[in-house]
Amino acid sequence: MDEAVSRDAQGKTLSVVEIQQIMRDIPHRYPFLLLDRVVDLVPNQSAVGIKNVSVNEPFFAGHFPNHPVMPGVLIIESMAQTAAVLVVETLGPEAAGKVVYFMSIEGAKFRRPVTPGDQLRIHVTKERNRGAVWKFNAVARVDGTSVAEATYAAMIMDRAAPI
Repeated sequence: MDEAVSRDAQGKTLSVVEIQQIMRDIPHRYPFLLLDRVVDLVPNQSAVGIKNVSVNEPFFAGHFPNHPVMPGVLIIESMAQTAAVLVVETLGPEAAGKVVYFMSIEGAKFRRPVTPGDQLRIHVTKERNRGAVWKFNAVARVDGTSVAEATYAAMIMDRAAPI
């Protein structure tokens, strides 16, 4: 398994989910996989997604030429992908054959641009879940400074048959 385990000061289990496991957990692939690692994962509670922002990201070619800025919607997507990993890792074998779909976004705020060389640390906390519907709060930070935040919901459903 590509998961390391450690404990925090209160003795809670903290997991690290490496890229190989992330790609087993969620269906996203280049150029739309927006996570490099998930750290400090506490099942059914929280996780921190890491995205190392490179000048080689395909979206920088058009957003914006000579002034590269990561699109806010992709920061929100990185939040959703972190939450999806949290859901799948929480459910374990019960998540087999399922995928997590975005349902809603509320209160999205963008505090400062994210540019090449930044490391996004996406702090996701589960607010609640009822059945297949999960609600999360997230704050994305660079060097400890908030760059974006949002509350959003997602639903875990059976994976659709390939087209």
